[in-house]
Amino acid sequence: MKKKTIILIIIALLILILTKNKSDNIVIPKEAIRIRIIANSNKEVDLKTKMLVKDEVEKEIYQLLKQASSIKEAREIINNNLDRLDLVIDKKTDESYKVNFGKNYFPKKSYKGIIYDEGEYESLVITLGEGVGDNWWCVLFPPLCLLDGNENTKDVEYKFFVKELIDKYF
Repeated sequence: MKKKTIILIIIALLILILTKNKSDNIVIPKEAIRIRIIANSNKEVDLKTKMLVKDEVEKEIYQLLKQASSIKEAREIINNNLDRLDLVIDKKTDESYKVNFGKNYFPKKSYKGIIYDEGEYESLVITLGEGVGDNWWCVLFPPLCLLDGNENTKDVEYKFFVKELIDKYF
């Protein structure tokens, strides 16, 4: 009896470990569109400016992309509205900035158990001033940025929702 119990516990632990590793390996498809906003520096005022720009750009992008049903459509909408985004950014900062929509480098990151691989990705990058401060980034399409608004989201729910969005759009 004791031997059977130990074997069942080992099997249960193996299943748990294998299941956990599988869900940790969810990755965003290469066809996704990311966004990255880089602060001028790590001074408090520059980090606050980055977040002000982030909040306004995120609202604007959401309005623009909420009806997009494909990456091709999302890409076209972003390209056609770079001037509109420029106006939004200009209202939130007095410093110089650059907006680049194209292939840009992203370092590897893990967030809520999801691995975002390092590499060159199609993305909208907004660099404020010198661009040597901390950055904020997210995935515009599929629309994963909207998940961050709910800080109470549990990791497992987040992973399942990310998987569902990836399956829906790709």
